[in-house]
Amino acid sequence: MNIDLKELTQLAPIFRELFKGYHVSRRDPELYTQLSSLQDAYRALFKALGFELVCDTRGFYYFVPEQMGAQVNKTAQRLALFTFILVEHLADQGRDPLAVLDGGSLGRDELPPLLEKYRDLFLQAEVTSQEELEEKIMRRLVQLGFAAEDNGVYRFLPPMHRFLDVCLAVQQDRDLAATLHSDLPLPAPVLADDDGDEDEVIRLDEPEPDESEEDALARAIAAEREETIR
Repeated sequence: MNIDLKELTQLAPIFRELFKGYHVSRRDPELYTQLSSLQDAYRALFKALGFELVCDTRGFYYFVPEQMGAQVNKTAQRLALFTFILVEHLADQGRDPLAVLDGGSLGRDELPPLLEKYRDLFLQAEVTSQEELEEKIMRRLVQLGFAAEDNGVYRFLPPMHRFLDVCLAVQQDRDLAATLHSDLPLPAPVLADDDGDEDEVIRLDEPEPDESEEDALARAIAAEREETIR
């Protein structure tokens, strides 16, 4: 495929945002419009550079991380766990989780009761206070393009579907376990040496061949749920 670099007028900002893990969505009109109109060219160029550009049909773009399956970024696991907690919390309140996480919003004032209700699970993610919840989870959701924040209100963006997919996978595993009346053989996550680096990874015992990032995250979150229940 012949690529005319002169057409890729947003190449530098697009690459910069995708490279740091940001998810480009319609909230970024210039970048999103160019990616949509020149998708094949960008995908071919990034592939030649060793990056896989993913276009989710729900309206966002991202790079597939280099580490897949056996190694899951610690931040990604925290965000997936938070999504799972939020889905259960909203359902308990009689609110539609999908309506909230698919373009809906969550107020900053809702974080303290959420933290108190699921304190044991948040401890698994090394979150012990509202300040840490906002710093380690909410701020990262905004930085990576999963949410936007305005005057203490967090509005969720289309990329949140990546974590909703993980929650669905976990729920399917739990439903299967209930149907079989037995516990699933879910592996427990083993943390790598903690050096305080936000990019620390979590290694999963016996990763499945060709396991996707979403499946790996689902297994990690399910394992944490099993440990908490015990």
